[in-house]
Amino acid sequence: MAHNFLVHHIGDSVGVAIKDIEAQQEVQGVYLENNSTISIIAKDFIPLGHKIAITDILEEAEVIEYRERIGLATQKIQKGKYVHTHNVKTARW
Repeated sequence: MAHNFLVHHIGDSVGVAIKDIEAQQEVQGVYLENNSTISIIAKDFIPLGHKIAITDILEEAEVIEYRERIGLATQKIQKGKYVHTHNVKTARW
């Protein structure tokens, strides 16, 4: 199976779609850090360049990408869900 998303580092909670991902599609991602893979079922349509949750994220938990906190979840986000402004707020302000 070809990969559909990239994960920058082990411990990140999101991956980035490198092509459109359809809801209910089983997709494979690759960790850039060590080339290991992860397979998940997408729960939503994820557009190219957007984020997919690769682990369950609790409400108010940090959303991690590049080993950095990129935001806080405004609701529980299940593994495979679309991660964007509708369920994440910035942690900068």
